[in-house]
Amino acid sequence: MQDLPDIIEAPSPNFDERQLPVSIIVLHYTGMQDAESAIARLRDPEAKVSSHYVVAEDGTILRLVDEEKRAWHAGRSYWRGTTDINSASVGIEIVNPGHEFGYSPFPDEQIASVIQLVHAIKQRHAVTRGNIVGHSDIAPARKQDPGELFPWGKLARLRLALPRPTRGLIDPGWTDGGFLMALNRFGYDVGDQQAAVVAFQRRFRPELVDGMIDAESRMILLALLLPRPQGDD
Repeated sequence: MQDLPDIIEAPSPNFDERQLPVSIIVLHYTGMQDAESAIARLRDPEAKVSSHYVVAEDGTILRLVDEEKRAWHAGRSYWRGTTDINSASVGIEIVNPGHEFGYSPFPDEQIASVIQLVHAIKQRHAVTRGNIVGHSDIAPARKQDPGELFPWGKLARLRLALPRPTRGLIDPGWTDGGFLMALNRFGYDVGDQQAAVVAFQRRFRPELVDGMIDAESRMILLALLLPRPQGDD
């Protein structure tokens, strides 16, 4: 693992005090037309949003909020029983126009910095791989980021995210209701059932995000619920 690049301080006033220890890392895309607009909004007291870090396309890392403080990046969200995700997480905004403004692949230099940053935060707070998630995982009814183009496999190969299971897959034959129960057990809020399935597929089967509960989705989810999911990543 390479050394973490120098971090540029760009303080945001949008934070308050944590109520929980850090146990989650949430990855976002900025979803705005350019980096300058996104950074300005994250530092605007009127916007009432922020993140701990922003990673630019060239790999530059900005720190907006100290990790000891509660940044305002997750909104109404849920993961594995936690509802105050802002208190329990470190939020990383990755500069990308997102689905609204011409979603595009993430540059290698940017992902290299994301990997180094996630590694450092994971080590600092002993975050488990299963708690390194996307915004769409914690808020499936509202969010799509970082989206199906985000290279989760690169993080998984470094044990910085769960791998996509690819070996020893077995279809448990769950009903749709059984699948949703298992999805909730894994960590997702399934209040909006369709959105939860889409979010799961966006994360673990990005080549086909159709919201259909099929055999492949059941097999992947079952493998993820086992102690050691086996994947190529």
